[in-house]
Amino acid sequence: MLILSCSSKLRLLEGTLQRRFPKTLPVYGTVMAITRGNPAAQVLVDSWPDFKVVLTRPRREVASDNSDFYTNTYIVYYRDLGAYRALLGSAGLRDGVYEISKDIAEAKGIKLEVFRYFTYFHPDPSSMPEIRLDPAVRLSSLDVSHADLLNETWQLRGNEKSRKYLASLIRHFPSVCLLDAAGHPVSWATSYPFGAIGLSYTLPQHWQRGYMGMLTNLIAKRLHALGYPSYGYVAVENYPMQRLQERQGFQRQPSLWYFILHNPAPAKAPTLTPSPA
Repeated sequence: MLILSCSSKLRLLEGTLQRRFPKTLPVYGTVMAITRGNPAAQVLVDSWPDFKVVLTRPRREVASDNSDFYTNTYIVYYRDLGAYRALLGSAGLRDGVYEISKDIAEAKGIKLEVFRYFTYFHPDPSSMPEIRLDPAVRLSSLDVSHADLLNETWQLRGNEKSRKYLASLIRHFPSVCLLDAAGHPVSWATSYPFGAIGLSYTLPQHWQRGYMGMLTNLIAKRLHALGYPSYGYVAVENYPMQRLQERQGFQRQPSLWYFILHNPAPAKAPTLTPSPA
């Protein structure tokens, strides 16, 4: 296991991962954020420069609380299953990802929860049509003061750790939102530390107005303008969002994306490890 900290090596890694799109999207987005100044994460490889596995994880000083699964997120790309298994065993999760995670979890008495998502990638967001905003709202970016609202409406909501994580997303990564006449958010979309389009939501009283389509268009273009790939994840059961992505020109990738929650004890929150499969 090697930790890459040299800026020239990280830039070389970024270029190599970019040439392997779309399989490398999540780990590429994280590496890109690190090379652009995000100090919260670090990159591990099994060997260099001929690597078979890339794993990104938060720095220990950032994720010192193992029960904080919002912050304690590992992202993996691998080309060799054996090398991946060896690195995961030393670092501390694609179809093989679940099997390896399951084996290690059983050996350590850890409970796993697995969530499956489709990956949607837009090859050229600049080709997306210009949108016309509803005159009842105005476009803005999220502010840290909006973290409580996001925490109330997020699926994984409800505690101080989730609120702190959402505030960090708002503070450090691109976001868009629509504000009503009183300046309150009615619909929003964030981005994740791994470069993906993130948490998105529209308040129920504003459904059926096309706001989510507007914001998906805008956040994709904003990420593209910053040099990031424009992609995101949709739960395999979320058919309306899948149809929306496809209408906007996003292409569904053939492999699944797994979010695997590691819960070492019933009293503790799990650790989240997303990996493409």
